[in-house]
Amino acid sequence: MLQKGFGLIESIVGLALASLLMLFATTSFGELIQSTRRLDTAQTLASGIRNARTEAILRQQRTVIHGLDDDWSQGWRVILDISGQGAQDDTNPVLLERRADARIAIVGNRPVQHFVRFSGLGEPLLPSGAFQAGTLHICAAGPGTSEHQVVLSRSGRISLRSDRAAQALCEG
Repeated sequence: MLQKGFGLIESIVGLALASLLMLFATTSFGELIQSTRRLDTAQTLASGIRNARTEAILRQQRTVIHGLDDDWSQGWRVILDISGQGAQDDTNPVLLERRADARIAIVGNRPVQHFVRFSGLGEPLLPSGAFQAGTLHICAAGPGTSEHQVVLSRSGRISLRSDRAAQALCEG
């Protein structure tokens, strides 16, 4: 007798293989989506810092970009620092605000941990008048790894680097 089609065992083996392939594909696809979100966050943050510097130069006024609720992961706000008190003064006008869902960890080293302040000439300066330079790390899913870095140089130049490296700041 001539048979056409698949037998029961062949169908079960085929379904098992297909489900395994789907499992691997969805895991890899999920990792790709998260990596793309981290890159987008890094690019948006770098753009926000560049915008703060541009506003400072155009208005010839101090501007500050700071993490919302002292946490860059929740988003950031660019303000005109009229009073010189930065984010502590609620009367300083808000120029730009970007909210994030805090799923992607962003941490800065000490000079840029809470804010970046630009003078009217576009120079990054601490409240004391000293130059401000530092790195904001966009942390990867694994603990202790920085996937992207937004680097502020002492001249005010903002660069985006995509070097996957161990970073103690990303531990928490």
